[in-house]
Amino acid sequence: MEVTKAAELMKEILGMSYEPIAVKFLMEKTPLAGFEMPSERRYCQVLMGAREGRKLLLTGDNISCPAATWALGFKEPPAKLSSGEMPASMGIFGSPVAAKNTLDTMPRLEMGRYQMVACCPLGQTPFEPDVVVLESVVEHLMWVALAKVFETGGRLEFSTGILQATCVDGTIIPFLKQEIHASLGCYGCREATNLAESECVLGFPIKDLEHIVNSLQKLNERAIPRVREKAVYQALLSRKD
Repeated sequence: MEVTKAAELMKEILGMSYEPIAVKFLMEKTPLAGFEMPSERRYCQVLMGAREGRKLLLTGDNISCPAATWALGFKEPPAKLSSGEMPASMGIFGSPVAAKNTLDTMPRLEMGRYQMVACCPLGQTPFEPDVVVLESVVEHLMWVALAKVFETGGRLEFSTGILQATCVDGTIIPFLKQEIHASLGCYGCREATNLAESECVLGFPIKDLEHIVNSLQKLNERAIPRVREKAVYQALLSRKD
């Protein structure tokens, strides 16, 4: 399935207000036609821009979040971050030890392997993405997760430290493990972007795109409309007891 068509179908079926996001890791700092290189951004802010229609590039020179810089393998972290002192001082964890215990579990890209990350709306991507990221309401992400196992059944397993939700949970884990992964969000992305209280993050490798969209089409034949009609709930409201 052509990527532009897949993006259109996904957005239409789910009723998404924002664009699905294409993410590409690049080994060189190569200018891309139509892409902006903002002066300073966090990774979660670049995703925000992409879901709103912008095409953005992020490197070790213009990224402003030390945790994402570390996760993306652009630069080693400052001591106050790796020790857990910084997250603890922000009130995210009860102590530097607790923060460090979480940071030590974070999957990260190999240091120096990638020099740039490109993010743009999936329907406008000029390249084959590595990962598709969705930032949307929980109900939308629920259907995408169900679409992943629509043909096979089984259970999905998501792991999160409630830290680095967009960079690690929503992007790096799907890329490294080549599996769908979701997150409840974190302090950083909820403070620094317009991610709503009702929205969460989900990412999956590009290899799953066609299967997920095909399964969403099948779910939309019966399951999705029926759930959204809430007939069973309406019947409950009409009861007299």
